[in-house]
Amino acid sequence: MSTTRAGDSADAPVPPRSGWYRRRGKRLSDLVLVVASSPLWLPLVAATAVIVRCRMGTPVLFRQPRPGYREVTFAILKFRTMTNDRGPDGAPLSDAERLTRFGRWLRRTSLDELPELFNVLRGDMSLVGPRPLLVEYLDRYSEEQHRRHEVKPGLTGWAQINGRNAISWPEKFALDVWYVDHQSLALDVRILWRSLARIAGGEGINQPGSATAEAFLGNSPGEEER
Repeated sequence: MSTTRAGDSADAPVPPRSGWYRRRGKRLSDLVLVVASSPLWLPLVAATAVIVRCRMGTPVLFRQPRPGYREVTFAILKFRTMTNDRGPDGAPLSDAERLTRFGRWLRRTSLDELPELFNVLRGDMSLVGPRPLLVEYLDRYSEEQHRRHEVKPGLTGWAQINGRNAISWPEKFALDVWYVDHQSLALDVRILWRSLARIAGGEGINQPGSATAEAFLGNSPGEEER
């Protein structure tokens, strides 16, 4: 995939990587926005936790190691959306079978990701950046795709407002790498604003024909250089 779509213009200038916003301003903006909005999201987190506990039992939170900045792992926090049901052989059922109706609603509204605001406060994540994916994907990336870890992962990102799970993995990674090179305050504000509209419309939550996103199994021949 060409990054022309990612940047709206093939000739878009790349901001200096040593800029103040990248070095300090982004982290400061994250803290100010998250702390200032805490009277809104903290009660919502508490209410959602109670509902998850009543409907699905424990644990309320889903914790999983994810690679972050420079591929250092951290424990991502989400609200649980799936049961622990297993088949006769003892293996977990498929995502589609374990994902509850309430869990689908949590994902459609992105409420399942609210606990990630604590990851932002701790410095594991940013409000905007490439989404943190599974640790096992690290060995499947091309050299260019590894560059998505040159910034902190985010609650939302450039790929999320350009298709989210409805686009292919190579497209997502190209968008992520474009963001790494074009990160700025104006771009982050644009992404946050458009993310709110996406959440309201429930767009791109799942890949077509799948209950969630399909696993990234690696690059097909010809995709490594994208």
